[in-house]
Amino acid sequence: MTLEHFNQATADEAKKQIAHCVALEAWAAALVVARPFASLDDLLRAGSELARDWDEQALSLALSAHPRIGEKAPGSSKEARLSRGEQQQVSSEDSELRQALRAGNMAYEQRFAQVFLIRARGRSGEEILTELHRRLLNTPQQERQEALDQLREITLLRLKETFNEHD
Repeated sequence: MTLEHFNQATADEAKKQIAHCVALEAWAAALVVARPFASLDDLLRAGSELARDWDEQALSLALSAHPRIGEKAPGSSKEARLSRGEQQQVSSEDSELRQALRAGNMAYEQRFAQVFLIRARGRSGEEILTELHRRLLNTPQQERQEALDQLREITLLRLKETFNEHD
């Protein structure tokens, strides 16, 4: 999709074009209302500013669409396809890594009552596992902040890639 197409689309079409970035309809709606954008940088800046307002409720809602790290996202939606691609490094045949991630996911969910969220793109499975273990030492408040930061990073990466695909 091009930025020009996004700027000219109806509100519903524009929301559908960015819905895969994060499972937060209010964010997508606010970004659509802020159109038109003169450049990709302007769009990313607006997306980032809107994401700064996310709170624990937004995090919970967004996490409902994220699979556990190391598990394949089900379905054929664009978000599921993106998630599978982003987690490609941890979807290996290394059974030891898969078992360690599974155990780490369970410990994390028991401690924080949410799915472990991390930007997987560009990280090896071992790096992700190390981060998971480090974050298990966080306080609940620290972890909410780290998870929100990761959610923002993933969202903006997906937004940028959406418009870079055709530019």
